[in-house]
Amino acid sequence: MSAEVRLLAFAGARDVIGAGEVALPLDAPEPARAFLERVVRRFPALAPHRGSLRLAVNGAYAAWDDEVRPGDEVALIPPVAGG
Repeated sequence: MSAEVRLLAFAGARDVIGAGEVALPLDAPEPARAFLERVVRRFPALAPHRGSLRLAVNGAYAAWDDEVRPGDEVALIPPVAGG
């Protein structure tokens, strides 16, 4: 059975993807780092930003070895500047 992950994109990541939200198929859990690689393969223009992106899974920042599971909401968080 196939399921999806709801991917939310903000700021520059949203501009690259061309939408604030997309659904990505995910059949089984995988580490956040592998999921980010999946996103970059789908949206190659994100590749130069790969090192500065963070993921939040279901509202909490994820470590790279945390699992992303079918049905999760994953936010793609670009670097935030502040002052």
